Amino acid sequence: MYLKKSKNNKTGRTYLYIADGYHDREKGYTKTVTVQSLGYLDVLEKQYDDPIAHFSEVVKQMNEEKKHQKLSVPMQISLNEKLELNTNNFYNFGYAALSKIFYGLEIDKFLISKFKSRNVSEYKINNIMKLLVFARCLFPDSKKSTFENKDIFFENTNFSLKEIYNALTYIEPYKDSLQSYIYDHIQEQYKPNNECIFYDVTNYYFEIDDNDDFRKKGVSKEHRPNPIVQMGLFMDSLGLPMSYGLFPGNTNDCLTLKPMVQKLQKNYSVGRVIVVADKGLNTGKNIIYQKAIGNGYVMSLSIRGANQELKDFVLNEDGYEYNQDKTYKKKSRRYPREVEYVKTVNGRSVKAKTTVDEKQVIFWSADYAKRAKAERQPAIDKARDLIGNVQKYNKKNCYGASKYVKHLVFDKNTGEIIEAKSQLSLDEDKIAEEEKLDGYYAIVTSEMEKTDSEIIDIYRGLWRIEETFKVTKSELDDRPVYVSTKEHIEAHFLTCYLALVLCRVLQHKIDKKYSVEKILDSLRQCNCSHIKNNYYLFNFFDDVLKDVGNAVSIDFSNKYMRLQEIKKILAETKK
Repeated sequence: MYLKKSKNNKTGRTYLYIADGYHDREKGYTKTVTVQSLGYLDVLEKQYDDPIAHFSEVVKQMNEEKKHQKLSVPMQISLNEKLELNTNNFYNFGYAALSKIFYGLEIDKFLISKFKSRNVSEYKINNIMKLLVFARCLFPDSKKSTFENKDIFFENTNFSLKEIYNALTYIEPYKDSLQSYIYDHIQEQYKPNNECIFYDVTNYYFEIDDNDDFRKKGVSKEHRPNPIVQMGLFMDSLGLPMSYGLFPGNTNDCLTLKPMVQKLQKNYSVGRVIVVADKGLNTGKNIIYQKAIGNGYVMSLSIRGANQELKDFVLNEDGYEYNQDKTYKKKSRRYPREVEYVKTVNGRSVKAKTTVDEKQVIFWSADYAKRAKAERQPAIDKARDLIGNVQKYNKKNCYGASKYVKHLVFDKNTGEIIEAKSQLSLDEDKIAEEEKLDGYYAIVTSEMEKTDSEIIDIYRGLWRIEETFKVTKSELDDRPVYVSTKEHIEAHFLTCYLALVLCRVLQHKIDKKYSVEKILDSLRQCNCSHIKNNYYLFNFFDDVLKDVGNAVSIDFSNKYMRLQEIKKILAETKK
C-alpha cells in the first residue's frame, strides 16, 4: 500500500488516498484500488502539522500489520457483478505440501542439471514434471486433461500440450538415474535400515486388443484378457519406494527379480541385503542367484503345492509353540531343500537340481484360517451352481470353481463343458484336503541366526508393498494409460512413481498417522477462490491438513490470503 496524491487541475487542490496495487491474474496487468479516502490536503493541514508525513507513517504501519495479517481490509462487493465467460476462480493450494517434498528431494536440481546443456528449456521441463506429478497425486487424468486444467495450480504453466509430450520423450532415458538419485536423498534424510528390502510384482492392463512389442498378453492380476505390462517394485524398511522397473506383459513374475536386483546393486549404495518376496518369486534360479551374490532371502513357500514330506511336517503337532489363547502357533527347522533351476550347457537350456540349506519357519493363525475358508466359499458356491446349471458356464467363466467339480471336462477348441457320462458332483475330498492347510504359512530363509518371530515379522512387512500397489491403482490412477509408445509408457509410469514417492514420504513425515487416501483427499480439498483484487478465500481445514502443515511448516488454517502471501509460501517450499 502507498499514499496516493491526486491533484485536481481545475481547482489546484490535492486529494490524499491510501491505495493498494495488485496483479490481476486474469487480465495480466496491475490494477490500483482505493483502500481509504483521506480528504483534501488543505483541509487535513488544519488537523495535522504535516499530513503527508503523518499518513506516510500510517501507511507504513498498515503495511507492517499487513505482513502479519492483522489488517482488516475494507472490500466493496456488488451483488450485480457478473462472471465473465470462461471465468474460473478456483485454485488448489494443497499441492504446496507436495511441492515441499519435491524440492526437498531436489528433483528440480536433477532435471535442471540434465537438460541445461541440451537444446531444451530445463526450467520448462521442471515445470512440466511438477504439473504431471502434482496432478497425478490430486487430480489424476490424461495428459491432455491435465494440460487443460493446469491453471488450477499457482505455477508457471507457460508450455503447450505438445511440449508435455516432448518432455515425456526427453525424460524417459533418465528414468533409472532419477530413481537412484531420489533414493540417495531419501537415505540421507530419513536413514532407512536396509538390511531387508521388499519386492513384489504387479501388472497394468491396456484397453487395446492386440499385443505389441511391449504390451503383451500375460497372467493378469485382475484376470483380464487385455495386453499388460509387468512392474517390479522394491520398497525399503520404512515403506518408501526404492526402485521400479517395467517388463513386457508376458514376462513371468519370477524372471523380473534378477534384473531388478542387478539394477539395484549397480546404481544404489546398498551392500548385502535380505530380499523379502512372496512365493511367486521363490524359484531355484532366484534362490541360487541371491546366494551367489552374497544376498539373503526371506520368501514364502506354497504348502499346498509342496511335497508330502513338508505337508506332513506342517500338520504334525510336534514342536509347535502356541500363544496363550491357542489362536497362533509356530515352529521351525533347518532343512536341506532340493530346488530346480535351468542352466545353459553348450548353448542349450538344461534342467538341473541342487540342494540349498535353509531354515523353514511354519506358522498358523486362527484368523488366517477363517479368512481362507471365507475366501474359498464363493468358489464352492459357484461350483454347486455349475453342477446344477451347466449351460451357464464354460472354461472362461467358471474360473476358480472348476477344481471343486468332479468329472468336469472342457472342449479343447471351444472351452464349452462336455457332458460327462458320470454325473457332475462336488469334490468334497478336495475341499476337506484344502481345509486341513487353512491358516498355515511356510517361510524359507537363508538367515539361520534370526529367530522364528523375527523371520515372521520380516515377511509380514510385505503387506506394505501390496498396499502400495493398491494406492497406485486407486488413488493415483496409474491406469488407464493414455499413451502408446514404449518411451511414453515408461515416462508415464515414471511420473506415477514420482507421485508415489511424494505421497509415501509425506505419509512418513507424519508418522503414518493417516492413509495416503486420506492425505490426498484433504490436500485435494484444500482449495481457494479468488474473491476480489488479490484476495483469496479458503474454505476447508481439517486435522489432516493441520498435521501435514506442521510436518512441512505450512499454515493451512488461514481463511483469507493475498496472492503475494500464497506465492511467498510456495516460494518457501522450493528452498
